[in-house]
Amino acid sequence: MLIRYKKTFEKIAMGLLSFMPNEKDLKKLQQTMKEYETEEDWQLFLWKEEDIIGLLGVLYHEDKNALEIQHISVNPSHRFQGIGKRMVKALKEMYTDKDIISNENTAAFIEKCELC
Repeated sequence: MLIRYKKTFEKIAMGLLSFMPNEKDLKKLQQTMKEYETEEDWQLFLWKEEDIIGLLGVLYHEDKNALEIQHISVNPSHRFQGIGKRMVKALKEMYTDKDIISNENTAAFIEKCELC
């Protein structure tokens, strides 16, 4: 189930976000988390089954009426089980009136999701 990020999940979210190749540096990771917490157009979602095992970060582009998937990450011990695809599908179901687009970091994965 896709849930909205809350400050109480900060450590879990940072851990999942750190799996993204461009979020390895602690200062960069902290800056990204701050943007998700303070910027109105940045939204962070967590994937919860029994535990929180995935993360999806989006940037809303009002001019395009689109959500850009900036970050997508799944706990390594839960990868290759379709969780990332389920997160993208859940996001599309939550925002049926918006286009879901990718950036250069998420494009390859999002294209795979659309082929399924």
